[in-house]
Amino acid sequence: MQEHEEIIPGHGLQPEKMPGHWLLAQMGKRVLRPGGLELTHRMLDALNIVPTDSVVEFAPGLGVTAQLVLAKSPANYTAVEADEAAAKRVQGYLSGNSQRCVVGQAEHSGLPDGIATVVYCEAMLSMKTPEHKAKIIREAARLLVAGGRCGIHELALVPDDIDDATRDAISRALSQSIHVGVRPMTVSEWKALLQREGLVITAQATAPMRLLEPSEMIRNEGVAGMARIAWNVLQNPAARRRIHAMRGVFRQYDHNLSALMLVAEKGHS
Repeated sequence: MQEHEEIIPGHGLQPEKMPGHWLLAQMGKRVLRPGGLELTHRMLDALNIVPTDSVVEFAPGLGVTAQLVLAKSPANYTAVEADEAAAKRVQGYLSGNSQRCVVGQAEHSGLPDGIATVVYCEAMLSMKTPEHKAKIIREAARLLVAGGRCGIHELALVPDDIDDATRDAISRALSQSIHVGVRPMTVSEWKALLQREGLVITAQATAPMRLLEPSEMIRNEGVAGMARIAWNVLQNPAARRRIHAMRGVFRQYDHNLSALMLVAEKGHS
């Protein structure tokens, strides 16, 4: 396992310029999903992956969820990852002809129609424009067979009637601190995104967005993992400033940020 352990996306970029999720990965953080492992597990429980399933994952990142899925022994697993370093890392977890990682964009994967019984993605759609979000869900629906399941795990705005000024302030603050455009939506807007592509919501769950809180980090990374991250951050003042700024934004808008998991089924049209 050691050779792919060292390949971390963002390598070679300055801490001041690096996208926030890759900066966290460089510091040793492995769970980069807004609702942590708890919400990932709830999504996987609702997707109910079994050995007859054909699974497609968009943007597996560091491959944490990929490994949980592979442990369920699906008939086949395909990852679609735009970042070449992340793709190489995920490839290190895969074996045999039934598991592969293709380098490409989620919205035009190049995979055939109806290739999957399960398609899911996490912590990716929140960073896309509304048009881009719609294209990715449309692609997921195209890949699914009738009755197939689609899962997402993203950042949500609460409450549903949040005012535009607060919404804009949150998007601006997140984008400035993470150095990636962040455009979260309300729970009802996320549901509508899936429903517009003919997907029927079958499960939903929310969790507090506590990605950078120490108690949540220990829960997700373990004590040893948390100690490794803390040590790396202490050694890197630029990274420390960035991470403090990100956590400050999360705390400032704590009442308006949530993590959301949705699972939906493709209709038999």
